[in-house]
This record gives sequence, C-alpha cells and structure tokens, in this order.
Amino acid sequence: MLLRSAVVSLLLVAPTLAAECPSMLQGELPKLRSKDRIDLCEQFAGKPLLVVNTASFCGFTPQFKGLEALYQRYKGQGLEVLGVPSDDFKQESDDAEETAKVCYVDYGVTFSMSQTQPVTGAQAIPLFKELAAQSQAPRWNFSKYVVDRQGRVVASFSSRTLADDPELIAAVEKAIASAP
Repeated sequence: MLLRSAVVSLLLVAPTLAAECPSMLQGELPKLRSKDRIDLCEQFAGKPLLVVNTASFCGFTPQFKGLEALYQRYKGQGLEVLGVPSDDFKQESDDAEETAKVCYVDYGVTFSMSQTQPVTGAQAIPLFKELAAQSQAPRWNFSKYVVDRQGRVVASFSSRTLADDPELIAAVEKAIASAP
C-alpha cells in the first residue's frame, strides 16, 4: 500500500515538475571528467544561469578566469554557470582529461562543466538549439547567454565580451532579480 501511494504521488508530482522546468533545461548532459550526468532541470531550473560554449585551445580560453570570478561573486545570490566545451570551431581537445586539466587545473573552474558537445547547426544539443531560438547561435567559442529564472534568455554576448563587462554584469543582475 505504501509503494502504491508513493507511485501515485510521483505520478501526480511529475507533470508539475516538468511544467516548472523550462523546455531548454529538459535533459541531461554528461559531466566533464565524470561518469555522472548533469540533470539540467534539477540543477538549474528556477535559478539565474550563464551558459558559455568553451574551448581549451582558443585565444579566448583565458576567459575561464573571469568567468570563475563572476561565478564566485554571484553564486551566493543563486547564479549558476554552465560551461559546455565544443569542438564546433575546431579548438577543443578530443581528450576529456586534457579538457578537464585546462578547466580545473589551469584555470581553477568550480562551476559546472559538461563533456564536449555540439552547439551549432542541426547537430546542436537541445539546450543550444533553444538558446539560438531565443537569441542567436554561437558564432565562436565563449559566446555567453544569460538566462533568467524562467528559462528565458535575457541577453547574449559575443566571444569578445569579458566576464567583467558592465553590460554582462547588468544582465546577470537582471537574471538574479527575476522572480522565481
């Protein structure tokens, strides 16, 4: 009887959870240097989010340092950052361990990082298809998307935009201030 009650409760709650999770966050990504997966809804739904497509061998790779500083500055206010390595622009390693070394050892990244994923064109993962639909597809590595608590892109920025850029910070603060 207890099991039946739990199943009925789960069936009643599951549609509510799916309805509360924005479409762009419905799915999972493999976590960098791990067998674990990042459940996008579980980890990011209802939170302000900065999504960045990254690459280990790009001239913009030093931006990891600024992105980490931004994350540390705002994580206490709920900001999440998701880095998604991609080889779409031919500047990411085929070796996940090498990618992890660049992120975690060379730049001290503590925010969430997925394994390498396609982020442009027909092969793009659903998250990046939705980001592109709401703004534009990445034109290069380190494109940045600020997403509010409802899963809406409030701003997107080019690769050249640094993490301490006043416009990016204003967009992050707007996303943080958005109602859950």
